[in-house]
Amino acid sequence: MATAPKYKAISPLQEFLAYEALWDRPNTSFRSLARDLKDFPLNLASSYVDSCEIEKYKHKLFPIIQDLPNFGIRVYGDGEFPVRLRDARYPLSIFYYQGNWNLIHFPRSVSVVGTRNPSTEGIIRTKQLVKKLVQDKFLIVSGLAKGIDTAAHRTAIEQGGFTIAVIGTPLNHFYPSENRRLQEMIAQDYLLLTQVPFSRYEQQTYQTNRFFFPERNVTMSALTEATIIVEAGETSGTLVQARAALAQRRKLFILDNNFQNPKLSWPKLLEEEGAIRIKEYDEIRQHLKYSP
Repeated sequence: MATAPKYKAISPLQEFLAYEALWDRPNTSFRSLARDLKDFPLNLASSYVDSCEIEKYKHKLFPIIQDLPNFGIRVYGDGEFPVRLRDARYPLSIFYYQGNWNLIHFPRSVSVVGTRNPSTEGIIRTKQLVKKLVQDKFLIVSGLAKGIDTAAHRTAIEQGGFTIAVIGTPLNHFYPSENRRLQEMIAQDYLLLTQVPFSRYEQQTYQTNRFFFPERNVTMSALTEATIIVEAGETSGTLVQARAALAQRRKLFILDNNFQNPKLSWPKLLEEEGAIRIKEYDEIRQHLKYSP
């Protein structure tokens, strides 16, 4: 597990603007940023961007963030950055949020994820699962996508629980568009997170911006103590999170219905790598060492 750096006074706003500037440079990726910013406290985003360029991005981005209620920035080393996010393959050094920051310190959290095109049974399973998790005082993390993710967030809220959404777009975008009201509710009353830069996203096509989504799955895994896959196809993006969970030494639970589907090969393969097959909810409780 990653260890926290010693505290050093830094300016989150300055790092935010420098981060955006770095993303606008050719060939920038989460991998290259993780390489360049790994040696905290020596390397911050502002170490690579001069003050004139930072000033330029201030004028460019302030109108955007001023329209975002409850907007905040967290930088690795600022004393509030969740150190567990450093367990990601390409560790984050900065991210943006809206909402109730205190939820990041919730005692227990799990990620509930799955396909954007679930079966009716998949939605039912998600609701039943999340209801029990909320009753057991777990916070629910998901990605605000259609299908399983949406059902997980909504059920957590309906059951009086707490939820965090990690999105694959900037905070001022709504994807899918039909989840706009849900995203706004989470940004107001719960917690909305992203690592996606505003400026770079606006300059790219939808197809190019799709690469941000797998990285948010990696973040969801790092943020939580376990990932639960409700239902997923053979090429689902959920499998990115599954592999990340195993690499980060998080628990990975796969509901039994996936093993029962003869069209799927991934459940058995992931089980061989360390995933846990779940037939009853109490098995999740046992593996997470939950005690009422």
